[in-house]
Amino acid sequence: MSVHYTIQADVFDIGQASPRESDCFLVDSNVLLWMTYSKLRDVEDPKRVQIMNRYADFVNGTGTSNSKVCYCGLSLAELAHIIEKTEREIYVASAGAVGAKEYRQNFAAEREQVISEIEAAWAQVTSLGELLPVTIDSVTTAAALNRLQTERVDGYDLFILESMRNHGVVQVITDDGDFATVPGIQVFTANNNVIKTAHAQGRLISR
Repeated sequence: MSVHYTIQADVFDIGQASPRESDCFLVDSNVLLWMTYSKLRDVEDPKRVQIMNRYADFVNGTGTSNSKVCYCGLSLAELAHIIEKTEREIYVASAGAVGAKEYRQNFAAEREQVISEIEAAWAQVTSLGELLPVTIDSVTTAAALNRLQTERVDGYDLFILESMRNHGVVQVITDDGDFATVPGIQVFTANNNVIKTAHAQGRLISR
């Protein structure tokens, strides 16, 4: 079943848009993961690979246009989780079933491999742009809970959106359609479902 979005953001198709010098983008975790963890290309469907490569092309284009690029420290947690999960799945495919905690605690060589992949990925992330700080305190958590009432995003994204708001960043490069339901931001995406829905709802913007 396809996801039915109510689009409230301004949506841009990255296949039809180019970065500008005046842009300031937050690059979401899904794009950072794709750009920095090459093993995903081995486990994803070829059509998915083609779509995700568009994000890398767009982000790389920000260097030519002198656009500002930011990332959130919370993305490290997301990248670490998915990289460890993927490494375990690769291991299980050849060695048989192993639980998540068993894999983490009982296989030293595999653990070293996971850490190496995470460190390499994050080193690439930090070379892409500027860290957008987020302080998770009582004020931020209250704001995140308030967002939860009206914006259908996950827990990580609640705090990423708060970080964007606190630093005046309104543009996000993401494959996550949930961001398209958030008012007051600009979503740059290659997500076909989001693009088609935004067009149908009059929220697809040309530039």
